[in-house]
Amino acid sequence: MIAGTVLRRSNSAAQGQRLKLHRDCGFGEVSIAPLQPVNGGNAPIPPSGTPHAISYLTLGGAALSACSIGRGGARNRAERVSYALSAAQIANLSAAGGYSVAIGLPFTRMLTIHWEAAGVPLSGMAKATGRFTDLLTKCLTRHGSKTAWLWVHENGDGKGGHCHLLAHVPAHLVQTVASLQRGWLRRITGQPYRARVIYSKPIGGRLGLEEGNPELHAINLDAALGYLLKGASDKAAAQFRLERLEAGGRIIGKRCGTSQNIGAKARTEQQR
Repeated sequence: MIAGTVLRRSNSAAQGQRLKLHRDCGFGEVSIAPLQPVNGGNAPIPPSGTPHAISYLTLGGAALSACSIGRGGARNRAERVSYALSAAQIANLSAAGGYSVAIGLPFTRMLTIHWEAAGVPLSGMAKATGRFTDLLTKCLTRHGSKTAWLWVHENGDGKGGHCHLLAHVPAHLVQTVASLQRGWLRRITGQPYRARVIYSKPIGGRLGLEEGNPELHAINLDAALGYLLKGASDKAAAQFRLERLEAGGRIIGKRCGTSQNIGAKARTEQQR
């Protein structure tokens, strides 16, 4: 199980050993099993979607410049087909999640975008997600905020192609983003917004948790990141000892990505 405070990948994990967890806060392990739906009335939202990935517990560094934010990760060919997250992708996403905290941009929102329901074909998901993260980044930059994000694409029966996105959105800008995101989807798809295509929740269940209770936020962040890693290959699952697993489905093009400021290059340069 991947849980604790902030999930970080140790060098030994690359050797096939388990990820080391930081539990200085003393909360111990927290399950990343699916939770009950927050809003049971939203039938079109798959029962394994965003509401289930965020743990609502009740336990009582300088960032990089905005100009460095962009799309990071492997340059996958647009026509490449994959069915699961590889060990290398799991390692990169895990390290990126930890690094976002190190640079002062911890993920505060988890979004699920149902691209197929929005009219985007499987082959167009990578471009659509790229446009969405570009619009999100530009919006936050205009309002004087930096951000970091990572995402994973999945595809499944009854769900279609969809994207899970973790992003740093300051609490005071959440309403600004919320008021714009449906318009972004209309621009991206060229179609009217369809109900429940996008679902967004604060990680940990309340705004500002990352500042008010960083330890609790870190536990919930681990749960959310663990949820995004559930589509791992058998090899990757064994290497990282992942317990929460579901078929990730057939994806065309990029399966996952990160912003450049938390990508492999940024992390390597920081170590020099």
